[in-house]
Amino acid sequence: MKPLGPDRYPPIPQADWTEAQQRQAQPMLDGPRKAIVSPFVPLMRSPDLMDRVQRVGEYLRYDSAIGLRLSELAILCTARFWDQPVEWAIHAPIAAQQGIDPAIILALAEDRLPEFTREDERVVHAAISELLHSKRLSDSTHAQARALFGDQGVIDLFGIVGYYSMLSVVMNGAQTATPETPAPPLS
Repeated sequence: MKPLGPDRYPPIPQADWTEAQQRQAQPMLDGPRKAIVSPFVPLMRSPDLMDRVQRVGEYLRYDSAIGLRLSELAILCTARFWDQPVEWAIHAPIAAQQGIDPAIILALAEDRLPEFTREDERVVHAAISELLHSKRLSDSTHAQARALFGDQGVIDLFGIVGYYSMLSVVMNGAQTATPETPAPPLS
């Protein structure tokens, strides 16, 4: 995939942060992220939005009802749909650490249908693919997801797709610089 172009909203030196930026960045610095990471660099220009977004993301990424392994797969599926290189670069290695088969990660990078051996992973991919490509979720896929993840898990999955879609739109529009990564590049 070709680079997005020059970063339109590069990091703001901490010494130049406004009072609002300092106040809203502190929870990220103190929380599990420990830094202002790529998706939040452009969002620093709207500190109140950044704060609200990061709180939702903290729950969805670290505490969702579907767990870290499936959350990371959902993030990759969403990043793939949006051709979002930053989310891909960050989350492909994490997904591998959480137990997503490297062959699945490679298939997603190449925009191919992965060969799933785990039913929960197949259902996550199917649900996200249906939602993003057709803007609907079939009754049969919904029933499969609900049977595996329960009501909260399905709603959290929807939330992950929406949240990472929003971050993808922000970073694609901002042309956020892609960090170095061992992940296979998006085709």
